[in-house]
Amino acid sequence: MRSRSPLLFLAAATLTLSACQGVSADTDPGSATQTSTSDATSAAGQLDTLKVVTKAGSMAGYSREKFPHWRSTGTNCDVRDSVLKRDGVKVKLSGCNVVAGTWKSIYDGKVLDSPTKVDIDHMVPLANAWRSGASSWTTDKRGDFANDLDDPQLVAVSATANRSKGDQDPSTWKPTDKSAWCEYAQDWIAVKAHWKLTITGQEKTALKKMLETC
Repeated sequence: MRSRSPLLFLAAATLTLSACQGVSADTDPGSATQTSTSDATSAAGQLDTLKVVTKAGSMAGYSREKFPHWRSTGTNCDVRDSVLKRDGVKVKLSGCNVVAGTWKSIYDGKVLDSPTKVDIDHMVPLANAWRSGASSWTTDKRGDFANDLDDPQLVAVSATANRSKGDQDPSTWKPTDKSAWCEYAQDWIAVKAHWKLTITGQEKTALKKMLETC
């Protein structure tokens, strides 16, 4: 998500490279994050660069298998473990696998005390990406999208929130925790911009309203 600064992304990369060592920073999982006005302004400008379509594309031919995930990121580790290590607090490992820790789900504010309670959500759902342009990509590129650790595309959230969201865009689903709307909108826009995916008019309107909460 947007609150994950470049320093945190660097930490994620370090954890991936030295996959069998290290524990996440001892940070309060319930602490709030601040978003600067400049970030919101930048996101609004980025939103205006996205291609707007009258309606989302077809789901014909879609399957999750066309977005291969989770990729290996080290011995006994995969992208899921990398996200759990990056987003967790007091993370404990068995070898390279995350076996304990605490995570705050930005979507609903729930604090999760076990990795088994955590879902790794795709900020822009795979099915939404398919309808937004990914249907024309190669399988390798769709795999890159599904395992993207460089952009705010993967986030640890509660299973309840993840299933509630499904493949919906912000025009039909928003985090129940309204304080997360600003960050959610910025991250959604960042992912769509990086991967050059389209948005609908309703989606753009919803994102603009969410940015107003920044």
